[in-house]
Amino acid sequence: MVKVTMSNVEMMLQETENKIRPVLQRIDAVSYQNQKRVLDAFRIKRVSPGHFAAGTGYGYNDLGRETLEHMYASIFGGEDALVRSQLISGTHALSACLFALLNPDDLLVSAIDQPYDTLHRIITGKNGLIARGIKYTEIPSTADGSCNMTRLRETMALKPQVVLLQRSRGYSSRRKTLSIAELSDIVRLIKGINPGTIVLIDNCYGEFVEEREPGHINADLMAGSLIKNPGGGLAAGGGYVVGRQDLVELVADYLVAPGLGKEIGPSLYDLRTVYQGLFLAPHVVGEALKGAVLAAAVFEGLGFAVWPKWHEDRGDIVQVVQLDDPTQLEAFVRVVQAFSPIDSHVLPEFGSMPGYDDAIIMAAGTFVQGSSIELSCDAPLREPYLAFMQGGLAYQHTRYVVGELVKLLFRT
Repeated sequence: MVKVTMSNVEMMLQETENKIRPVLQRIDAVSYQNQKRVLDAFRIKRVSPGHFAAGTGYGYNDLGRETLEHMYASIFGGEDALVRSQLISGTHALSACLFALLNPDDLLVSAIDQPYDTLHRIITGKNGLIARGIKYTEIPSTADGSCNMTRLRETMALKPQVVLLQRSRGYSSRRKTLSIAELSDIVRLIKGINPGTIVLIDNCYGEFVEEREPGHINADLMAGSLIKNPGGGLAAGGGYVVGRQDLVELVADYLVAPGLGKEIGPSLYDLRTVYQGLFLAPHVVGEALKGAVLAAAVFEGLGFAVWPKWHEDRGDIVQVVQLDDPTQLEAFVRVVQAFSPIDSHVLPEFGSMPGYDDAIIMAAGTFVQGSSIELSCDAPLREPYLAFMQGGLAYQHTRYVVGELVKLLFRT
Protein backbone atom coordinates (compact mmCIF):
# COMPACT_ATOMS: atom_id res chain seq x y z
CA MET A 1 0.00 0.00 0.00
CA VAL A 2 1.25 3.50 -0.88
CA LYS A 3 2.62 5.56 2.00
CA VAL A 4 1.16 9.06 2.18
CA THR A 5 2.28 11.96 4.35
CA MET A 6 0.21 14.99 5.20
CA SER A 7 2.51 17.26 3.20
CA ASN A 8 1.92 15.62 -0.18
CA VAL A 9 -1.87 15.24 -0.09
CA GLU A 10 -2.46 18.34 -2.21
CA MET A 11 -0.01 17.11 -4.83
CA MET A 12 -1.80 13.75 -4.87
CA LEU A 13 -5.16 15.44 -5.45
CA GLN A 14 -3.78 17.55 -8.29
CA GLU A 15 -2.18 14.55 -9.98
CA THR A 16 -5.40 12.57 -9.60
CA GLU A 17 -7.42 15.40 -11.12
CA ASN A 18 -5.13 15.43 -14.15
CA LYS A 19 -5.68 11.69 -14.56
CA ILE A 20 -9.46 11.83 -14.28
CA ARG A 21 -9.96 15.01 -16.34
CA PRO A 22 -11.49 13.21 -19.37
CA VAL A 23 -14.12 11.63 -17.10
CA LEU A 24 -14.91 14.99 -15.48
CA GLN A 25 -15.37 16.49 -18.94
CA ARG A 26 -17.82 13.74 -19.90
CA ILE A 27 -19.80 14.45 -16.73
CA ASP A 28 -19.97 18.14 -17.67
CA ALA A 29 -21.26 17.21 -21.12
CA VAL A 30 -24.09 15.12 -19.64
CA SER A 31 -24.93 17.88 -17.15
CA TYR A 32 -25.20 20.33 -20.04
CA GLN A 33 -27.69 18.17 -21.94
CA ASN A 34 -29.78 17.62 -18.81
CA GLN A 35 -29.68 21.32 -18.00
CA LYS A 36 -31.05 22.12 -21.45
CA ARG A 37 -33.93 19.66 -20.96
CA VAL A 38 -34.80 21.12 -17.55
CA LEU A 39 -34.59 24.71 -18.78
CA ASP A 40 -36.83 23.90 -21.75
CA ALA A 41 -39.45 22.55 -19.33
CA PHE A 42 -39.35 25.83 -17.38
CA ARG A 43 -39.70 27.86 -20.56
CA ILE A 44 -42.51 25.77 -22.03
CA LYS A 45 -44.54 25.99 -18.82
CA ARG A 46 -43.83 29.74 -18.48
CA VAL A 47 -42.87 29.44 -14.84
CA SER A 48 -43.23 32.73 -12.96
CA PRO A 49 -43.21 33.87 -9.31
CA GLY A 50 -46.91 33.07 -9.08
CA HIS A 51 -46.08 29.36 -9.26
CA PHE A 52 -44.17 29.55 -5.97
CA ALA A 53 -47.13 30.41 -3.73
CA ALA A 54 -47.97 27.89 -1.02
CA GLY A 55 -51.25 26.05 -1.36
CA THR A 56 -53.55 25.62 1.64
CA GLY A 57 -56.54 23.59 2.72
CA TYR A 58 -57.60 21.04 0.12
CA GLY A 59 -55.21 22.40 -2.47
CA TYR A 60 -57.72 22.58 -5.32
CA ASN A 61 -56.25 24.17 -8.47
CA ASP A 62 -52.83 24.58 -6.89
CA LEU A 63 -51.08 26.11 -9.91
CA GLY A 64 -47.55 25.61 -8.60
CA ARG A 65 -48.12 21.96 -7.75
CA GLU A 66 -49.89 21.14 -11.03
CA THR A 67 -47.25 22.88 -13.15
CA LEU A 68 -44.43 21.17 -11.27
CA GLU A 69 -46.03 17.77 -11.93
CA HIS A 70 -46.34 18.51 -15.65
CA MET A 71 -42.65 19.45 -15.69
CA TYR A 72 -41.54 16.30 -13.88
CA ALA A 73 -43.50 14.18 -16.36
CA SER A 74 -41.85 15.95 -19.28
CA ILE A 75 -38.31 15.90 -17.86
CA PHE A 76 -38.40 12.25 -16.79
CA GLY A 77 -40.17 10.86 -19.84
CA GLY A 78 -43.59 10.04 -18.37
CA GLU A 79 -47.19 10.78 -19.25
CA ASP A 80 -48.03 12.09 -15.79
CA ALA A 81 -46.45 12.74 -12.41
CA LEU A 82 -47.24 12.99 -8.73
CA VAL A 83 -44.87 15.39 -6.90
CA ARG A 84 -45.94 15.94 -3.33
CA SER A 85 -44.65 17.12 0.00
CA GLN A 86 -46.96 14.45 1.45
CA LEU A 87 -44.57 11.81 0.09
CA ILE A 88 -42.02 11.74 2.89
CA SER A 89 -39.24 9.82 1.17
CA GLY A 90 -38.31 7.67 -1.79
CA THR A 91 -39.26 4.62 0.25
CA HIS A 92 -42.69 6.14 0.92
CA ALA A 93 -43.16 6.85 -2.80
CA LEU A 94 -42.18 3.29 -3.72
CA SER A 95 -44.40 1.86 -0.98
CA ALA A 96 -47.36 3.83 -2.31
CA CYS A 97 -46.67 2.47 -5.79
CA LEU A 98 -46.48 -1.15 -4.66
CA PHE A 99 -49.62 -1.03 -2.52
CA ALA A 100 -51.50 0.76 -5.31
CA LEU A 101 -50.48 -1.65 -8.07
CA LEU A 102 -50.71 -5.02 -6.32
CA ASN A 103 -53.73 -7.04 -5.19
CA PRO A 104 -53.91 -10.35 -3.31
CA ASP A 105 -52.48 -13.25 -5.34
CA ASP A 106 -50.58 -10.88 -7.65
CA LEU A 107 -46.88 -11.68 -8.04
CA LEU A 108 -44.15 -9.12 -7.33
CA VAL A 109 -40.66 -9.90 -8.63
CA SER A 110 -37.49 -8.18 -7.45
CA ALA A 111 -35.37 -8.56 -10.58
CA ILE A 112 -31.96 -8.33 -8.88
CA ASP A 113 -31.53 -9.72 -5.37
CA GLN A 114 -33.24 -8.39 -2.27
CA PRO A 115 -34.21 -4.70 -2.33
CA TYR A 116 -32.58 -2.34 0.15
CA ASP A 117 -33.37 -2.92 3.81
CA THR A 118 -36.32 -0.58 4.44
CA LEU A 119 -38.08 -1.43 1.19
CA HIS A 120 -37.60 -5.14 1.85
CA ARG A 121 -39.46 -4.72 5.14
CA ILE A 122 -42.37 -3.14 3.29
CA ILE A 123 -42.59 -6.35 1.29
CA THR A 124 -41.90 -8.98 3.94
CA GLY A 125 -42.53 -7.30 7.30
CA LYS A 126 -45.56 -7.09 9.55
CA ASN A 127 -48.44 -5.43 7.63
CA GLY A 128 -46.32 -5.66 4.48
CA LEU A 129 -47.28 -6.88 1.05
CA ILE A 130 -46.86 -10.60 1.74
CA ALA A 131 -49.02 -10.27 4.87
CA ARG A 132 -51.75 -8.89 2.60
CA GLY A 133 -51.69 -11.82 0.21
CA ILE A 134 -49.15 -10.61 -2.36
CA LYS A 135 -46.84 -13.29 -3.78
CA TYR A 136 -43.18 -12.40 -3.93
CA THR A 137 -39.93 -13.75 -5.34
CA GLU A 138 -36.37 -12.49 -5.82
CA ILE A 139 -34.01 -13.32 -8.67
CA PRO A 140 -30.39 -13.74 -7.50
CA SER A 141 -27.89 -11.61 -9.35
CA THR A 142 -25.08 -13.01 -11.46
CA ALA A 143 -21.53 -13.33 -10.13
CA ASP A 144 -20.76 -9.74 -11.13
CA GLY A 145 -23.94 -8.33 -9.53
CA SER A 146 -25.88 -7.93 -12.77
CA CYS A 147 -29.38 -9.03 -13.66
CA ASN A 148 -29.61 -12.77 -14.39
CA MET A 149 -31.45 -12.46 -17.68
CA THR A 150 -31.94 -16.22 -18.04
CA ARG A 151 -33.63 -16.48 -14.65
CA LEU A 152 -35.68 -13.37 -15.34
CA ARG A 153 -36.88 -14.84 -18.63
CA GLU A 154 -37.93 -18.02 -16.83
CA THR A 155 -39.68 -16.05 -14.07
CA MET A 156 -41.67 -14.04 -16.61
CA ALA A 157 -43.53 -17.27 -17.44
CA LEU A 158 -45.27 -16.77 -14.07
CA LYS A 159 -46.80 -13.54 -15.43
CA PRO A 160 -45.86 -11.20 -12.58
CA GLN A 161 -47.98 -8.12 -12.07
CA VAL A 162 -44.98 -5.95 -11.15
CA VAL A 163 -41.24 -6.30 -11.68
CA LEU A 164 -39.23 -4.08 -9.36
CA LEU A 165 -35.84 -2.76 -10.47
CA GLN A 166 -33.60 -0.92 -8.05
CA ARG A 167 -31.31 1.39 -10.00
CA SER A 168 -28.83 2.02 -7.17
CA ARG A 169 -27.01 -0.69 -5.24
CA GLY A 170 -28.29 0.22 -1.75
CA TYR A 171 -26.16 -1.32 1.00
CA SER A 172 -25.49 -4.39 -1.10
CA SER A 173 -21.94 -5.69 -1.54
CA ARG A 174 -23.15 -7.79 -4.50
CA ARG A 175 -25.59 -5.86 -6.63
CA LYS A 176 -24.14 -3.41 -9.15
CA THR A 177 -25.66 -0.08 -10.02
CA LEU A 178 -27.71 -0.25 -13.21
CA SER A 179 -27.04 2.05 -16.13
CA ILE A 180 -29.85 3.22 -18.37
CA ALA A 181 -28.55 0.93 -21.12
CA GLU A 182 -28.72 -2.08 -18.78
CA LEU A 183 -32.17 -1.07 -17.58
CA SER A 184 -33.28 -0.76 -21.20
CA ASP A 185 -32.21 -4.34 -21.96
CA ILE A 186 -34.11 -5.63 -18.92
CA VAL A 187 -37.26 -3.65 -19.72
CA ARG A 188 -37.13 -4.89 -23.34
CA LEU A 189 -36.93 -8.51 -22.17
CA ILE A 190 -39.87 -8.09 -19.77
CA LYS A 191 -42.09 -6.33 -22.28
CA GLY A 192 -41.15 -8.77 -25.04
CA ILE A 193 -42.50 -11.68 -22.99
CA ASN A 194 -45.38 -10.06 -21.15
CA PRO A 195 -46.31 -6.50 -22.21
CA GLY A 196 -48.86 -6.31 -19.38
CA THR A 197 -46.29 -6.62 -16.60
CA ILE A 198 -45.67 -3.29 -14.89
CA VAL A 199 -42.01 -2.28 -14.65
CA LEU A 200 -41.44 -0.16 -11.53
CA ILE A 201 -38.03 1.45 -11.15
CA ASP A 202 -36.58 2.79 -7.92
CA ASN A 203 -34.86 5.82 -9.43
CA CYS A 204 -33.29 7.12 -6.20
CA TYR A 205 -29.72 8.44 -6.60
CA GLY A 206 -29.94 8.03 -10.39
CA GLU A 207 -31.71 11.17 -11.60
CA PHE A 208 -29.67 13.29 -14.06
CA VAL A 209 -26.67 10.96 -13.88
CA GLU A 210 -27.22 10.10 -17.56
CA GLU A 211 -28.96 11.91 -20.40
CA ARG A 212 -31.92 9.51 -20.31
CA GLU A 213 -34.26 8.52 -17.50
CA PRO A 214 -36.30 5.31 -17.05
CA GLY A 215 -39.31 6.93 -18.68
CA HIS A 216 -37.31 7.28 -21.88
CA ILE A 217 -36.78 3.51 -22.10
CA ASN A 218 -40.40 2.39 -21.74
CA ALA A 219 -40.45 1.81 -17.96
CA ASP A 220 -44.02 2.07 -16.72
CA LEU A 221 -43.39 3.86 -13.44
CA MET A 222 -40.51 5.31 -11.44
CA ALA A 223 -40.27 6.86 -8.02
CA GLY A 224 -37.79 8.85 -6.00
CA SER A 225 -37.13 11.47 -3.35
CA LEU A 226 -36.83 15.25 -3.64
CA ILE A 227 -34.10 15.32 -0.98
CA LYS A 228 -31.93 13.29 -3.31
CA ASN A 229 -30.90 14.31 -6.84
CA PRO A 230 -33.95 16.14 -8.25
CA GLY A 231 -34.26 18.50 -5.29
CA GLY A 232 -30.88 20.01 -6.09
CA GLY A 233 -30.06 20.38 -2.41
CA LEU A 234 -32.80 23.01 -1.92
CA ALA A 235 -36.04 21.03 -1.66
CA ALA A 236 -36.91 20.57 2.01
CA GLY A 237 -38.78 17.31 1.50
CA GLY A 238 -41.14 15.40 -0.72
CA GLY A 239 -41.16 12.62 -3.27
CA TYR A 240 -42.25 11.94 -6.82
CA VAL A 241 -43.83 9.27 -9.00
CA VAL A 242 -43.60 9.54 -12.80
CA GLY A 243 -44.94 7.26 -15.51
CA ARG A 244 -48.07 6.05 -17.26
CA GLN A 245 -51.06 8.25 -16.55
CA ASP A 246 -53.32 5.40 -15.44
CA LEU A 247 -50.71 4.09 -13.01
CA VAL A 248 -49.95 7.52 -11.56
CA GLU A 249 -53.69 7.92 -11.00
CA LEU A 250 -53.77 4.62 -9.08
CA VAL A 251 -50.91 5.76 -6.85
CA ALA A 252 -52.58 9.14 -6.26
CA ASP A 253 -55.84 7.42 -5.30
CA TYR A 254 -53.94 5.21 -2.85
CA LEU A 255 -52.02 8.15 -1.37
CA VAL A 256 -55.06 10.42 -1.01
CA ALA A 257 -58.45 8.76 -1.60
CA PRO A 258 -60.12 7.00 -4.55
CA GLY A 259 -61.79 9.52 -6.80
CA LEU A 260 -59.85 12.45 -5.35
CA GLY A 261 -56.28 11.46 -6.15
CA LYS A 262 -54.32 14.24 -7.81
CA GLU A 263 -57.13 16.78 -7.51
CA ILE A 264 -56.27 17.68 -3.93
CA GLY A 265 -53.15 18.01 -1.82
CA PRO A 266 -51.86 21.48 -0.96
CA SER A 267 -48.20 22.30 -1.53
CA LEU A 268 -48.20 23.73 2.03
CA TYR A 269 -44.93 25.64 1.70
CA ASP A 270 -43.26 28.06 -0.68
CA LEU A 271 -42.46 26.06 -3.82
CA ARG A 272 -39.63 28.35 -4.90
CA THR A 273 -37.01 26.04 -3.38
CA VAL A 274 -38.52 23.01 -5.13
CA TYR A 275 -38.53 24.75 -8.50
CA GLN A 276 -35.09 26.26 -8.00
CA GLY A 277 -33.73 22.93 -6.77
CA LEU A 278 -35.04 21.21 -9.89
CA PHE A 279 -33.39 23.86 -12.05
CA LEU A 280 -30.06 23.38 -10.27
CA ALA A 281 -30.28 19.59 -10.10
CA PRO A 282 -28.35 18.74 -13.31
CA HIS A 283 -25.42 20.89 -12.18
CA VAL A 284 -25.51 19.66 -8.58
CA VAL A 285 -25.63 16.01 -9.68
CA GLY A 286 -22.64 16.71 -11.90
CA GLU A 287 -20.75 18.13 -8.92
CA ALA A 288 -21.59 15.05 -6.86
CA LEU A 289 -20.45 12.74 -9.66
CA LYS A 290 -17.15 14.54 -10.08
CA GLY A 291 -16.49 14.26 -6.36
CA ALA A 292 -17.29 10.55 -6.46
CA VAL A 293 -14.89 9.99 -9.37
CA LEU A 294 -12.14 11.81 -7.48
CA ALA A 295 -12.76 9.74 -4.35
CA ALA A 296 -12.71 6.51 -6.36
CA ALA A 297 -9.44 7.38 -8.06
CA VAL A 298 -7.71 8.49 -4.85
CA PHE A 299 -8.72 5.53 -2.70
CA GLU A 300 -8.16 2.98 -5.44
CA GLY A 301 -4.70 4.45 -5.95
CA LEU A 302 -4.04 3.94 -2.24
CA GLY A 303 -4.93 0.26 -2.41
CA PHE A 304 -8.56 0.26 -1.30
CA ALA A 305 -11.28 -1.62 -3.16
CA VAL A 306 -13.85 0.79 -4.60
CA TRP A 307 -17.11 0.47 -6.56
CA PRO A 308 -17.43 1.77 -9.16
CA LYS A 309 -13.87 2.41 -10.27
CA TRP A 310 -13.08 5.96 -11.32
CA HIS A 311 -13.12 5.26 -15.08
CA GLU A 312 -16.30 3.13 -15.10
CA ASP A 313 -19.68 4.40 -16.25
CA ARG A 314 -21.97 5.41 -13.40
CA GLY A 315 -25.68 4.89 -12.88
CA ASP A 316 -25.94 6.79 -9.59
CA ILE A 317 -24.08 9.23 -7.34
CA VAL A 318 -22.94 6.65 -4.76
CA GLN A 319 -19.28 5.79 -4.22
CA VAL A 320 -18.42 2.69 -2.19
CA VAL A 321 -15.08 2.29 -0.40
CA GLN A 322 -14.16 -0.94 1.37
CA LEU A 323 -12.27 -0.45 4.64
CA ASP A 324 -10.33 -2.86 6.82
CA ASP A 325 -12.33 -3.06 10.04
CA PRO A 326 -15.13 -1.40 12.06
CA THR A 327 -12.72 1.03 13.74
CA GLN A 328 -11.43 2.33 10.43
CA LEU A 329 -14.97 2.48 9.06
CA GLU A 330 -16.14 4.53 12.05
CA ALA A 331 -13.20 6.92 11.73
CA PHE A 332 -13.84 7.36 8.00
CA VAL A 333 -17.48 8.35 8.54
CA ARG A 334 -16.54 10.67 11.40
CA VAL A 335 -14.18 12.63 9.17
CA VAL A 336 -16.99 13.26 6.69
CA GLN A 337 -19.11 14.57 9.56
CA ALA A 338 -16.29 16.70 10.97
CA PHE A 339 -15.88 18.49 7.64
CA SER A 340 -19.58 19.10 7.03
CA PRO A 341 -21.17 22.56 7.17
CA ILE A 342 -23.80 21.52 9.73
CA ASP A 343 -23.16 19.70 13.03
CA SER A 344 -19.46 19.37 12.34
CA HIS A 345 -18.94 19.06 16.10
CA VAL A 346 -21.16 15.96 16.35
CA LEU A 347 -19.51 12.54 16.71
CA PRO A 348 -21.46 9.83 14.81
CA GLU A 349 -21.73 6.38 16.37
CA PHE A 350 -23.12 3.04 15.24
CA GLY A 351 -26.72 2.65 16.35
CA SER A 352 -30.03 1.03 15.48
CA MET A 353 -32.28 2.65 12.89
CA PRO A 354 -35.86 1.84 11.92
CA GLY A 355 -35.99 -0.61 9.03
CA TYR A 356 -32.42 -1.90 9.32
CA ASP A 357 -31.23 -5.16 10.86
CA ASP A 358 -27.64 -3.97 11.36
CA ALA A 359 -26.37 -1.02 13.34
CA ILE A 360 -25.78 1.99 11.08
CA ILE A 361 -23.40 4.93 11.33
CA MET A 362 -24.20 8.08 9.36
CA ALA A 363 -22.37 11.29 8.60
CA ALA A 364 -25.15 13.69 7.69
CA GLY A 365 -24.02 17.25 8.31
CA THR A 366 -26.66 18.51 5.90
CA PHE A 367 -28.87 21.58 5.65
CA VAL A 368 -31.88 19.32 4.99
CA GLN A 369 -32.24 16.39 7.37
CA GLY A 370 -31.46 13.15 5.57
CA SER A 371 -30.52 14.86 2.33
CA SER A 372 -28.21 12.58 0.38
CA ILE A 373 -27.56 14.94 -2.52
CA GLU A 374 -25.56 16.86 0.07
CA LEU A 375 -22.24 15.21 0.90
CA SER A 376 -22.91 12.40 3.34
CA CYS A 377 -21.60 8.97 4.20
CA ASP A 378 -23.14 5.99 5.92
CA ALA A 379 -22.27 2.40 6.62
CA PRO A 380 -23.86 -0.72 8.12
CA LEU A 381 -21.89 -2.60 10.78
CA ARG A 382 -21.35 -5.80 8.82
CA GLU A 383 -18.72 -7.44 6.67
CA PRO A 384 -17.40 -6.42 4.26
CA TYR A 385 -16.90 -3.02 5.89
CA LEU A 386 -18.21 -0.65 3.25
CA ALA A 387 -18.52 3.12 3.43
CA PHE A 388 -21.17 4.55 1.13
CA MET A 389 -20.37 8.12 0.15
CA GLN A 390 -22.92 10.09 -1.80
CA GLY A 391 -23.78 13.61 -2.79
CA GLY A 392 -21.82 16.82 -2.68
CA LEU A 393 -23.38 20.15 -3.62
CA ALA A 394 -19.94 21.44 -4.60
CA TYR A 395 -17.02 19.46 -5.99
CA GLN A 396 -14.67 21.60 -3.90
CA HIS A 397 -16.30 20.39 -0.69
CA THR A 398 -15.84 16.74 -1.65
CA ARG A 399 -12.25 17.41 -2.72
CA TYR A 400 -11.49 18.93 0.67
CA VAL A 401 -13.05 15.98 2.51
CA VAL A 402 -11.20 13.41 0.39
CA GLY A 403 -7.93 15.09 1.33
CA GLU A 404 -8.83 14.93 5.01
CA LEU A 405 -9.76 11.25 4.67
CA VAL A 406 -6.36 10.51 3.16
CA LYS A 407 -4.70 12.22 6.11
CA LEU A 408 -6.79 10.10 8.48
CA LEU A 409 -6.04 6.80 6.79
CA PHE A 410 -2.30 7.39 6.47
CA ARG A 411 -1.52 9.59 9.44
CA THR A 412 1.99 8.88 10.71
